[in-house]
Amino acid sequence: MTAPTTSLRIRLTLIDPPAGVTYGIQRGKGAKYSVDFAQTPKRGDVIFDFAVDVVERNGAANFLGEYVQGPPGRRFIYVDVGKYAGQDRTPWARRTIIRLDGITSSRVRRASKAGHRLAARIRGTGSDGGPSCATVAPIGGWTVERFMRRATKASGGR
Repeated sequence: MTAPTTSLRIRLTLIDPPAGVTYGIQRGKGAKYSVDFAQTPKRGDVIFDFAVDVVERNGAANFLGEYVQGPPGRRFIYVDVGKYAGQDRTPWARRTIIRLDGITSSRVRRASKAGHRLAARIRGTGSDGGPSCATVAPIGGWTVERFMRRATKASGGR
């Protein structure tokens, strides 16, 4: 029997990354990837809200979907920076790796409840003063947070 797949809301926050540089979440792999949610901040944090799929296998969370990279047991999300995020006039061409393999199944179950999401806060500036790159651990690890859904006209605003 195949375990059910769950859609999991994710919020990644880059804390005060260098201004004027474009940041985005990589969708897909290899030469055919694209960048979603591209933002070029003038100042302040950059926030990405998106969803990934997850299935529990042998008691461990296995992350899947178009934003997930890497082999099972070593999954991660790429934050593309500068040229990799589609920005032409920049000296920056970097990727930041946000690892998923330390997230427990119990944390996934809590985060997949209605009105909850999995969240990580990442340092946006690297030790060289430029945008963070390579593998960056979430500050305080991955957390589960509650959020309020915004009312829409389609939902009747209730």
